[in-house]
Amino acid sequence: MRIGVSLLTLTIMALASLFVGVIDLTQAEDAEIWPLIRDSRFPRTVATLLTGASLAIAGQIMQTIARNRFVEPMTAGTGQGAALGILLAVVLVPGAPLSLQMLLASGTALCSSLGFFALTRRLPPTQPLLVPLVGLIYGGVIGAAVTYLAYQVDMLQVIEIWMNGEFSGTLRGRYELLWLAGLAALLSYLVADQFSILGLGEQVSLNLGLNYRQIVLLGLIMISVVSGLTVVTVGMIPFVGLVVPNLISRVAGDNLRRALPLTAIAGAGLVLAADLLGRLVIHPFEMPAGTVIGIVGAAMFLWLLYGSRRLAG
Repeated sequence: MRIGVSLLTLTIMALASLFVGVIDLTQAEDAEIWPLIRDSRFPRTVATLLTGASLAIAGQIMQTIARNRFVEPMTAGTGQGAALGILLAVVLVPGAPLSLQMLLASGTALCSSLGFFALTRRLPPTQPLLVPLVGLIYGGVIGAAVTYLAYQVDMLQVIEIWMNGEFSGTLRGRYELLWLAGLAALLSYLVADQFSILGLGEQVSLNLGLNYRQIVLLGLIMISVVSGLTVVTVGMIPFVGLVVPNLISRVAGDNLRRALPLTAIAGAGLVLAADLLGRLVIHPFEMPAGTVIGIVGAAMFLWLLYGSRRLAG
């Protein structure tokens, strides 16, 4: 019942997305309507859905691996690492195709994720709030390095596109890589039970016969692929992987096989709603969806931190 209502709401929002924009379809010429929907509105709507669903699932898997509710790829160095990979591709291989940018972005995102988990393993388990704070600092350092390198090669304006996610440039032929991100998120559902066991900790997982290192590596690869593809295609969109899993866990608990479908729907709905709001708030101009989610997500992040501290007290 809950999934049915969520899907209906998401469908209504997706249909509304096809009719929201600078050009009013009710006043457009008949010959312009179909090309506009086919080449711009439909790809943009699909891109928001795939981005939101895959980022939310990636965030939930990252939280399960880290055993911490306050981390997510775009605020813990993974997204910044993906941006570094794209910058290296553009600088070292001018005119690099999207596929090469995606490979380098995913590779550097994986390295950044490994670095983050290497740092957090040294933190005291009695101070869980140190993990997201270290992640924010770690991501900030990588982001600063990306900005510095971009300044050195006179690409500051270009790097801003990757560091602030938005969908205004999403057209047919320029968003299809996101289907791979959606596929990676879908494949994670096949090993949802293993990820659930992973959340019990390394020792318990090993005692239950789980290949702990293999499942962790699989999760990190999935997170890196999603982050790389998202940054390459639409840029960094923060807090989706943080806010959505926390809200869904309050409804579905820690059973990922039950939670992942709701996480995907809620993530898709959040990004689509942010994109719609960005198109309407200063119409006929647009506010990037990453900016809208950044404002809402930062407030929610502080609320989650405050609520956790109050419960701990």
